[in-house]
Amino acid sequence: MNLSMTGELAAAYKSGSQRARVVTEAWARSQLYCANCDSSSLGETPANNRAIDFVCPRCRAPFQLKARHSALGETVTDGAYTAMVAAIREDRTPNLLLMRYALATWEVRDLLLIPSFMFSESAVIKRKPLAATARRAGWVGCNIDLHRIAPEAYIPIIAASSPADPAQVRARYTRLKPIREIKTAQRGWTLDVLNIVRRLGKPEFTNDDVYAHDRELEQLHPDNRNVRPKIRQQLQILRDTGLLIHVESGRWRLP
Repeated sequence: MNLSMTGELAAAYKSGSQRARVVTEAWARSQLYCANCDSSSLGETPANNRAIDFVCPRCRAPFQLKARHSALGETVTDGAYTAMVAAIREDRTPNLLLMRYALATWEVRDLLLIPSFMFSESAVIKRKPLAATARRAGWVGCNIDLHRIAPEAYIPIIAASSPADPAQVRARYTRLKPIREIKTAQRGWTLDVLNIVRRLGKPEFTNDDVYAHDRELEQLHPDNRNVRPKIRQQLQILRDTGLLIHVESGRWRLP
């Protein structure tokens, strides 16, 4: 994989965001591969779909690229809040590619992949409506809170200027695919419980450790008041997906 981008493509544009978009997307078209199948390339953007930058020509998996020359922060700016929530509910979220590049040399430094099915509604943070004086007055955007996404979802394609083996990238993506089989109405619960489990920072934990976060889950899912039975159900689902190991009654271990 060639990590050098064609910076000369930026010369025709004045806007910094346009310059970055043209250069980074051109690199992605020439260098990226699909993590969902064995396709060695990604295809062009579907017509009239701003949320998708690339589609795998073989399996049709969609991808969105967000690039910046500074370090990744705690959040990622996304589009309209209602559109993002609807995409999650309808299982239309693209796989997200997060790139960090060196502006002076137009070289890729880091590239993370977050599978499309690893986003929960709790990770979508509503921004304030645009002011009445703005061109799109009242429009409500959103940010993606990266802390609301479990660590398993972060699959490095490039780390510190070192590309990962595509076979390893695909293996990590495949390992998470059982999550995709969970219905979207249920998946948010599963992902939120998984995120809490990982935040515990324990290789082995109990039901009570997760119960300590029941108020947080109640706030995230106000329509469900039977939080503790729901937690137990989600732990069993995570066991069935291979992301948890059941040690004994009320005790679990990370694989």
